[in-house]
Amino acid sequence: MSEELPPSDAGQHEVIDEVRATDADAWEKACAEDLAAEKARRRAEYGQPPISAGEELRKLVDAVSEKLSSIQSPLLGSVAGPAAQQVVKQVVQQAKAAVEPVIERNPDVFDHLAAAGNELLAAYRSAVQAQEQRWTTRTTDLHKDLDDRREGGEGTGPGERIDLD
Repeated sequence: MSEELPPSDAGQHEVIDEVRATDADAWEKACAEDLAAEKARRRAEYGQPPISAGEELRKLVDAVSEKLSSIQSPLLGSVAGPAAQQVVKQVVQQAKAAVEPVIERNPDVFDHLAAAGNELLAAYRSAVQAQEQRWTTRTTDLHKDLDDRREGGEGTGPGERIDLD
């Protein structure tokens, strides 16, 4: 008697895996379409989203480097001018090379720093407003006390009337 092995289901498993892969691709495609539609709807409703603080920093570095590169210094004269410009360009390129990797690795850090700066600004404003309110309240109370102490006397100044008799 020969023992025959039942036929393997390997072909069937490949078909099932292919169907699963197709389903996953379809699901991924549907999610991407939904996300794109939602982003377009929000853009239409709220306008362009604000750019990140990292992008703002990148734009600032680009603007500063462009401005520094275009400055012609009359103080250096015509001889030192081109050499000084080359040095400025090198410094700008080094600064950009140092900033770019930091922005790429930590884009959220700049958003958090910007949010922390806004919180500090709000706390400062609150403290200043509270102090100003104390100052204005104190001067108003002081004038009221001085007015109460005056008894229809002769002077128009803030002092008290002293009877010398």
